[in-house]
Amino acid sequence: QVQLVESGGGLVQAGDSLRLSCAASGRTFSSYAMGWFRQAPGKERALVAAISGSGGSTYYADSVKGRFTISRNNVRNTAYLQMNSLKLEDTAVYYCAETPYVRKWPPQEYDYWGQGTQVTVSS
Repeated sequence: QVQLVESGGGLVQAGDSLRLSCAASGRTFSSYAMGWFRQAPGKERALVAAISGSGGSTYYADSVKGRFTISRNNVRNTAYLQMNSLKLEDTAVYYCAETPYVRKWPPQEYDYWGQGTQVTVSS
């Protein structure tokens, strides 16, 4: 059974940094691309960043480019999202997701999701 468990969310001030982790289990982690999504109140869930199974390819939404870094450790079966220079508009629930569907980059379809972790940025 595939499980994705996020951690690392919290309440921070604008300009601070935070690192989210996503621990995966249940299948060969390195065979799957990972994505980080976020959903703010009243908004649709949106892809923030993605990384290929090997880590060789990444994608960032324009809104986080230069501030966020996605990475993965295929020995520890964990994906990360390092978030720097956080802004008020980064406040959202952040989800990690896993996908084998990588013909299109970034992947649009994901088959397993974590439960989400809240990130709140205050002024």
